[in-house]
Amino acid sequence: MLETEEVKVLVDQGFSGAQLQKRLGLLGINPEEIDCALITHHHGDHGGGATIAQKKWQMQMLANERTALELGLDPMLTSYFGSLDLIRIGEELTILPVPVPHSGSENVAFVASYRGERAAIITDLGSWTDELVRHVHGCEHISIEANYDAKRLDSGPYPYSLKERIRGRGGHLSNNQTGEFLAEVCTSATRNIVLTHLSEKNNSPHLAESTVLYYIGDLFEGDIHISLQDGPEKTHYIGKTDNSPPHTSIEDKAKIE
Repeated sequence: MLETEEVKVLVDQGFSGAQLQKRLGLLGINPEEIDCALITHHHGDHGGGATIAQKKWQMQMLANERTALELGLDPMLTSYFGSLDLIRIGEELTILPVPVPHSGSENVAFVASYRGERAAIITDLGSWTDELVRHVHGCEHISIEANYDAKRLDSGPYPYSLKERIRGRGGHLSNNQTGEFLAEVCTSATRNIVLTHLSEKNNSPHLAESTVLYYIGDLFEGDIHISLQDGPEKTHYIGKTDNSPPHTSIEDKAKIE
């Protein structure tokens, strides 16, 4: 979730109404307080609960046209964006949707900007583009999936066809791929990294973190965390100085394969 002094914005809504209410309750927030939800793509764990939130709380959704159509979103409660359209929410928060490759969908990453700092939220992609690198480079906060360990996937119980889909260009990032991507985009400005969407069968927090640090250990001096299934677990701040109160918090929730 993205929260400023003015607005509260969900990123994806794959929960049932009861689960959403429960998890927002951990933050002391009621669903009625949410100003809108940004939807990355239509797959169930990311957008499957969007219509529930619209019907139950009249929650406004922001999505691209294909995602909205696939989910059957209420047009009266939906605003549409195109890739790289700059979205303004409130006076100071802007969101840039950046296309990423993911099979069977028009998935986007989101880069949020607030008071001169940026946060990237990236999930469900099997590879990346130069365009994504350009927009994420130097972000102060990066949330990104580290879905699987390649050896565990190869030796795991999934059928061969599913393994091929997961590690394909339109699938998910392995720990090694996430490390390689972060090595391209992290700078001295990057303070926080959260690894998300870890597979319960094909990964572990220790493997994900140690593999990523192998790639970025020499250039990253900030904090790295793993987002687990029962979140939200933590808050990171952007748009603040050391002597000022926090302004924007990013509450990370895991969406596990």
